[in-house]
Amino acid sequence: MNQLNPYNSTLLPPASSLMSIDTLRVATYNIHKGVRGIGPRRRLEIHNLGLAVEALDADLVFLQEVRLFHERHARQFDRTHLGWPNQGQAEFLAPEGYDVAYRTNAVTRHGEHGNALLSRWPIGDIGHHDVSDHRFEQRGLLHVPVAWNGVAVHAVVAHFGLIHASRVRQVQRLAAFIERHVPANDLLIVAGDFNDWGEKLDGPMRDIGLQRARPADERASQRLTFPSRVPVFALDRFYVRGLACRLTMVPRGSGWARMSDHLPLVAELEPV
Repeated sequence: MNQLNPYNSTLLPPASSLMSIDTLRVATYNIHKGVRGIGPRRRLEIHNLGLAVEALDADLVFLQEVRLFHERHARQFDRTHLGWPNQGQAEFLAPEGYDVAYRTNAVTRHGEHGNALLSRWPIGDIGHHDVSDHRFEQRGLLHVPVAWNGVAVHAVVAHFGLIHASRVRQVQRLAAFIERHVPANDLLIVAGDFNDWGEKLDGPMRDIGLQRARPADERASQRLTFPSRVPVFALDRFYVRGLACRLTMVPRGSGWARMSDHLPLVAELEPV
């Protein structure tokens, strides 16, 4: 396997030179379980994804479709030059010094997958809430309080369902979860893959007090993340409370296009 270096294959700039201590840089990324392709053409991308996550240079990285283990893939890729990691993917992807939170959403025949948060800042007790809408899709919310500059920021990693009606019900369950577990005056970021092909969730999210993070001058290219080779949908998003968005960006290039079927979305946020 040829290892790519995202540092040399991306238009992603370093953290903004205008960033201050009050600016929080965040990224959300569906990593497709660290594997691309099918059958004999299946290839392991988790090592390239490790470089990619480091290149994002984010304070908080919200990850979806992350594996703790998968027996079949571990056997298949153990014979490759850069094989299946001995640790869970969240720990493997975390840059040095980052705290890691992970919880399983779905259990499958050979393994499982779920959501993760990688944090440059100290984290508190990790929570998980099942928001599955039917037995064919196992979905969950990962809740992680983060101590950022002496302020509590509640990070919720989400991966919503494939059916619009399910997503609306998951917004309602998200609202109930927030009411029970997130103090009303604390900063809140809900981020992940919302599978909202028709751009219909912004209204329901506003109704529960969450605004989509996007700067006033945002262009379409700054939010389109799927599919990674020719992105036309903005499935990956941040919804926030108590924070304003100063910019968003999506890294592009052949390296990013091959690692997952999604591109990551990066944003810089400030308290309001």
